[in-house]
Amino acid sequence: MFKVIQSVLVMGLLLINPLASAQTNQETGVNENIPAAHIASPEMYQVLLDNDQVLVLKMVLKPNQADALHRHQDETVYFEKGGKLRIVTGAGKPLEVEVPDGHVMWHSAWSHQVTNIGDTDVVAVIVESKGSNQLISQVSVQP
Repeated sequence: MFKVIQSVLVMGLLLINPLASAQTNQETGVNENIPAAHIASPEMYQVLLDNDQVLVLKMVLKPNQADALHRHQDETVYFEKGGKLRIVTGAGKPLEVEVPDGHVMWHSAWSHQVTNIGDTDVVAVIVESKGSNQLISQVSVQP
């Protein structure tokens, strides 16, 4: 049975990656042996921007298409076109979701594998943060 994703919190709580190994990044908790999405499945993830602050990807999953197990740093995801997905965490925990068009979510660093189990393409833009979690100083503007 499918569940409609109604909040970022639902995704964050259900899909946290519990993987632990000697290659786990102590800061993010992500297994560094698992490749990034655009490396694991370059035919499904297009790099739109890659600099010191962010990695921006466009994901297109056609019906019945599955990507390879991959990891993300802290990410914000905008689903231009949603659909029915099966998401399996790096620990093998499956979850089936129906993502509406225009849905936006945030997720801490994790690893997973995604399969489009619906009848339409799923298109998303993923913005992954890089580096430390330092806050950017605000610049005051004089009138």
